[in-house]
Amino acid sequence: MNILEAIDDANLFASWFRDPGTWTAWRAFLAALFALPMSDADLELFTRHTGRATAPAAPFNEAYLVCGRRAGKSAILALVAVYLATFKDYSPYLAPGERGTIAIIAADRKQARVIFRYLASLLRDIPMLAQLIERETAESFDLANRVTIEVSTASYRTARGYTFIAILADELAFWRSDDSANPDTEVLAAVRPGMGTIPSAMLLCASSPYARRGALWEAYRRYHGDDKAKVLVWRAPTRAMNPTMSQRTIDEAMERDPAAAAAEYLAEFRTDVESYISLDAVRACVNLGVRERGPQRQWRYVAFVDPSGGSADSMTLAIAHKEGNTAILDVVREATVPFSPEAVVEEFADTVRKYRITRVSGDRYAGEWPRAELGGNRRCFGSIPFPHTTQ
Repeated sequence: MNILEAIDDANLFASWFRDPGTWTAWRAFLAALFALPMSDADLELFTRHTGRATAPAAPFNEAYLVCGRRAGKSAILALVAVYLATFKDYSPYLAPGERGTIAIIAADRKQARVIFRYLASLLRDIPMLAQLIERETAESFDLANRVTIEVSTASYRTARGYTFIAILADELAFWRSDDSANPDTEVLAAVRPGMGTIPSAMLLCASSPYARRGALWEAYRRYHGDDKAKVLVWRAPTRAMNPTMSQRTIDEAMERDPAAAAAEYLAEFRTDVESYISLDAVRACVNLGVRERGPQRQWRYVAFVDPSGGSADSMTLAIAHKEGNTAILDVVREATVPFSPEAVVEEFADTVRKYRITRVSGDRYAGEWPRAELGGNRRCFGSIPFPHTTQ
């Protein structure tokens, strides 16, 4: 039984979808996600919200829902979780004693429980599914088919060690940003290996959009509108997915704060919350496809290093030169934690030497060790001391 048949079955999910007309767009999304037959109306919705022209030939293992608030994302995530947990047999891929996990990940447990309450109702209130429940806690269900559904927080540390059947990432755009200890990209990178032994494992991320940065924006930028992409990105305003949402509420929000309301209800990424320099300004200064520029004898190069002790922050190096009134960034290197400061200094020194640089600037944040290490690295600087300049 596929997921749409389960929705229509009176013994299963039909009572949760009493008004089929209000779920038309979501049915089209599910048909696309699982590569089910699509009607002409489904295909029209698919094309409108994905930018693709061709119906998918195979189910997706990774998908992103960029939808406005109150669009019904949480209900659909719960439905997909319960369907995957109860209608599939994962025993051929599980070792003795191993359980497959469906993890609901959000910025915090309180937010994740919204979806958890939906799926708890789906499991408890349907007799044929309720009999699968072996153990229930405030944050998890253990099912008789060796599947566990549980709530988790967005942490790249706690995501390790699991065998994942599915990851449901809720409100991804509002997870901690890339300047925090748990950036969204790091969390997703941590869970993907846990999906590697389950062929049908699914990563399903859903969120209303925010700034043009982070994993949600990158997925939209890379895959939306690409017929060949193996990742599905579905972008839709609130009322396109949930026609019962009050238009008056949306109109009033647009009057109060157009930029915020456009993101909240029209599923448009915001440009007014970008920091310091806008993304468009940065892109205008970038030559696409150029990863690094090698040294050329006609230019005089300068270098800046941002040191770190190797236990918490990255250590970075930048090399640049000037052509007329234009400054060109030629090299950016990053050593991510954990690393050996001495080894990174050696590597950076070799790089700087290739550009005939004898003086390097940095700030004083890391104390005296960068001055001593770089200044004493004779392979690069000879006996020239390493100077610091404060920013």
